[in-house]
Amino acid sequence: MADVIDYKIYGDDMQTVEIELDPGEAVRAEAGAMMYMEDGIEMQTSTGGGVFNGLKRMFTGESFFITSFLHTGSGKKHVAFGAPYPGKIISLDLATLGGNFICQKDAFLCAAQGIEIEIEFTKRIGAGIFGGEGFILQRLTGNGLAFIHAGGTIIKKVLAPGETLRVDTGCLVAFEPSVDYDVRFIGGFKNSLFGGEGLFFAHLRGPGIVYLQSLPFSRLADRILAAARFQNKGESKGIAGLGSSLLGDLLQGDR
Repeated sequence: MADVIDYKIYGDDMQTVEIELDPGEAVRAEAGAMMYMEDGIEMQTSTGGGVFNGLKRMFTGESFFITSFLHTGSGKKHVAFGAPYPGKIISLDLATLGGNFICQKDAFLCAAQGIEIEIEFTKRIGAGIFGGEGFILQRLTGNGLAFIHAGGTIIKKVLAPGETLRVDTGCLVAFEPSVDYDVRFIGGFKNSLFGGEGLFFAHLRGPGIVYLQSLPFSRLADRILAAARFQNKGESKGIAGLGSSLLGDLLQGDR
């Protein structure tokens, strides 16, 4: 049974979730996510149930250790957790979602004590190879609140039975287990080579809830690396140009 917690989400593009704890309540979080905590809250870092549980989290992209924040004092106390990069924090009430939800790797931020992070393997080889997130996803299980993080703007889609949606493989954040998830070839020679959207897309079939993100972290990282490479090339050209100019001045001076 998960602890019943209250919360507030602050901010817009760089959000923080503040959890309110009653005496005896606790919240679990990814190591390093804590922003601040008030007096009376104790931090306890462990594997969260043994070495095997720690290894399971590592396979899903999280750290080996998980930290619990337990309110051991009196009155209401608060602890807050920050998002690791620009985006939104999504609250999932697993009690109203059938007790589990499937997320991309690295999505977990924090959750009420009693929520577990399990390994979820993709059911099809194609989805694992070309799905952007690999074979391993996260399955959050329990009957309390969990919080995940995604990049950019978040869109929630509710698919009717049999309704389908094609999504960029990196833009899929989380979905209910009732949603059928597969990866398919985009089709068409020109689409594949010049469409700029990659060779594959995620094919989702309802019923169920789907969360999408406008800015996958991988896309953000690619843009930063591309800009850094361009800047480095520009600096190299600038230094080379300066060297040529100095050499030219020296030669003219010798004449």
